[in-house]
Amino acid sequence: MEKNWDVVEVLRHSRHDWLNRLQLIKGNLDLNRVDRAKAIVDQIIIETQHESKLSNLKMPLFAALLLTANWGKHLFQLDYEVLHETETKPVNEGEITNWTSSFFSVLDRSLEAFQENSLSVCIDQVKDGIRFFFDFSGIITETMLLKEFLEHSGKTDVTIGSFSDTELSVEVFMPFR
Repeated sequence: MEKNWDVVEVLRHSRHDWLNRLQLIKGNLDLNRVDRAKAIVDQIIIETQHESKLSNLKMPLFAALLLTANWGKHLFQLDYEVLHETETKPVNEGEITNWTSSFFSVLDRSLEAFQENSLSVCIDQVKDGIRFFFDFSGIITETMLLKEFLEHSGKTDVTIGSFSDTELSVEVFMPFR
C-alpha cells in the first residue's frame, strides 16, 4: 500500500465524504428535487452495503486499499462491489493487495489526466477461490506499459479480457488456501 493512514486522517476523509453527500441531499431537497435526493440516499445505502461486505472479507489490507483509493491522487475514480453474502475462506491477501496496489500505480502512469477515468472492481467468491474483476473505462495513453505489467504479473493468475485505448477488463483469480 502506498500510504499508512492514521485514525485522524481516516476520520477526516470520511467526514469530508459524508458532508459532501449530505450537502448533495440538502441541495436537492432545497430545489424540491425529492426524487433525486431519494436516489442519492439509495446510492449511499448500496455503497455502504458494499463497504460492509468488503470489510467482512477478512482481508483488512486489501479492504483498506480499496476503501481509501479515492482519497489518493489517482487518475481514476474507483468503485467496487462484493457479490457474495457469505464469509469467505482465506486467500493470499498479501498477493492480491500487492498486485492491486501495483496495478493502481501502473494504471496511474498509463492514463490521460483530467479525464473521466473510472475503475470498477467486482469481487466474487467461487467454489475454489475468489475472482477479482477489474473493469476500466477512460483514456489509456500508455497501453504498452499497462500490457507489459499485466503479462508479467508473476505468479498471480491474471486473465486479460478486453483491452483498448479506452477500456480494459482483467480478471485475477486467488485460490483458497
